[in-house]
Amino acid sequence: MSLVILLSCLAFFQSTESCKTHCQDVNKNRVQVTGRTQDCEGPCVENSHCFQACASGLEGNVGFLCRNKEWQKSTDTCRTLNVLTIFEDAPKIIPNIFSATPSKIGKHETITDVLMQRCPKDLSCILKGIQRSPQIPGNIEVIVELLHNISRVLSEDVDEVKMQSYSIIANHILDSRSISHWTFVPERSSSSILLQSMISFVKNLLLHEHSLDISEEFIHILGINISKDSGQESLSFSMKVNDTENEVTGLVLLPQEELQKLSLPSQAISIAFPTLGAILEASFFENVTVNGLILSVILPKELQRISLVFDKITKFRGGRTQCVGWHPTENKWDEEACEMALDGMDQTLCSCQSNKRFTSFSILMSPHVPESTVLLYIMYIGLGISIGSLILCLIIEAMVWRQVMKTEISYLRHVCIVNIAATLLMADTGFIVASLFSNLAQHHNGCVAVTFFIHFFYLSVFFWMFVMALLILYGIVIVFHTIPKSVVMTSAFSVGYGCPLIIAVITVAATEPGQGYVRPMTCWLNWDNTKALLAFVVPALAIVVMNLITVGIVIVKTQRPSIGSPIAQEMATIVRISKNVAILTPLLGLTWGFGIAIVIEKNSLAFHIIFSLLNAFQGFFILAFGTFLDQKIRDALKVRISSVKWLSRLSEHFSSESSHHPTKESH
Repeated sequence: MSLVILLSCLAFFQSTESCKTHCQDVNKNRVQVTGRTQDCEGPCVENSHCFQACASGLEGNVGFLCRNKEWQKSTDTCRTLNVLTIFEDAPKIIPNIFSATPSKIGKHETITDVLMQRCPKDLSCILKGIQRSPQIPGNIEVIVELLHNISRVLSEDVDEVKMQSYSIIANHILDSRSISHWTFVPERSSSSILLQSMISFVKNLLLHEHSLDISEEFIHILGINISKDSGQESLSFSMKVNDTENEVTGLVLLPQEELQKLSLPSQAISIAFPTLGAILEASFFENVTVNGLILSVILPKELQRISLVFDKITKFRGGRTQCVGWHPTENKWDEEACEMALDGMDQTLCSCQSNKRFTSFSILMSPHVPESTVLLYIMYIGLGISIGSLILCLIIEAMVWRQVMKTEISYLRHVCIVNIAATLLMADTGFIVASLFSNLAQHHNGCVAVTFFIHFFYLSVFFWMFVMALLILYGIVIVFHTIPKSVVMTSAFSVGYGCPLIIAVITVAATEPGQGYVRPMTCWLNWDNTKALLAFVVPALAIVVMNLITVGIVIVKTQRPSIGSPIAQEMATIVRISKNVAILTPLLGLTWGFGIAIVIEKNSLAFHIIFSLLNAFQGFFILAFGTFLDQKIRDALKVRISSVKWLSRLSEHFSSESSHHPTKESH
């Protein structure tokens, strides 16, 4: 069975490690902690805290947390920014600063107060001081609070000049080199506060006839005027990420049907952040990775839905891409804000609701499926071998059919094996076609047809395995001749093909009117929008559980005593049970039960490889354990091979005789 199909199935059940940096260069000063003296370098009490003074010339302190008997850095308020360093020509701007009391120097409120009095129109008097400052945690905290205060008290009549200065200040602490420092900012919500402050400030920006384009390395702001007479509008971004030359794009689409809702001409503004996703992750220890730009949008209240196109920073197969919006009060990404419209290898299209709660959006990459080319090689090589094995299995069954069909039990068993092999062959072939011809996904109707084909035949595989389990139980519990053979066969084909057909038809009928049967850019059952994948997962896993119970009953029934010594009896029982399990496991689909290990250990590449080997090679296992281990088939093959050899020798004999006695015509 295909690896990708199972990974899709397990997606319905559903890391980055939390950023932790060990403290270094800790001085030996003894400090007061929770009412007692604690040495940060010496032995520590688990979960206790201690603090040390910053290096010379810096204000604040560094906090440490005792974990596993080691001091680990937890917070850092060391800063260089205060009213003496943040303002250009500080003595002229604030001549009385040198007479101020030490307790007032460096207070965040003091910086804001002076800013309001001296340069509120363009914020220029603090730009050079901020740009010169190191991007350390304490400075980050000061700048975040400063920007938050500016958005509250200086937000009236925001013009392009003021917006430019505001962007320069924010850009300084969004630098990719500052990401690791955000981990130690004491106020964990600082990154979320920065995002909301930026949006709040931009909301008051007044656009005129021309559009807006303010571009910094780590912030890009675009604004346009819109009206109901406009066609579809868009705002496009392209920015570098992670200090590389690679650029990722983001696109905000304003559909024409949404613009028709506008009563008056208005404006649309969007902000793109290439590094803020990693900063939010560092601040809140999110167990997911932002895999695109963060796009914040400020729209008129009439516009309720927008479309967003995200380039993926990391191109990957497997895993799960999610369209999300940032929830500012809960400080987390929320899937309810968006729906996925299309998902490709390089880009994702999201449809999102824009309102007071959700104004910032992105895509997440869930890391629960290990990325490895080994899995792809196993899948394609295993499926190729399985397809060849299944064809050989059907050829052998055809060759020995008459010889092995002498009893009713044997007949029913081989009918099941032939149908399991045939349906699995069809399903695997369909899957190979769908995966190799990726352009199928661009033709919706063709993709629906292929997915229906694969869905039906994979379900048929499981239901024929279920039929075989029922026949095994029936043979153990009841004598076969008590029910007519025709009734048994009619029931078997009704379950093996009828049930899958009903499930597949109902699924496509219920989901396809809204084009929710297949996944975007992939010919397989949809999960994110309609949960159509449940129509495969639920029956498949239910059958695996019931078949597992069947194997348990077989094991109990075959533990009959053997002739000989106790050790010989025990060995004979073990061999008999092992043989039964080996034969029944691939025929009843029990290898799929190993997928539970993947659910428990999502990030274990070893479990994924083991599961892939077991299921990608399932056709080969059916040939080996269902055909070659059958003594009757082996005997029948020997007879057929002997007959072929005898006929070959007889043919050679007649050919030889003919060559030694030429006809008269040849003379």
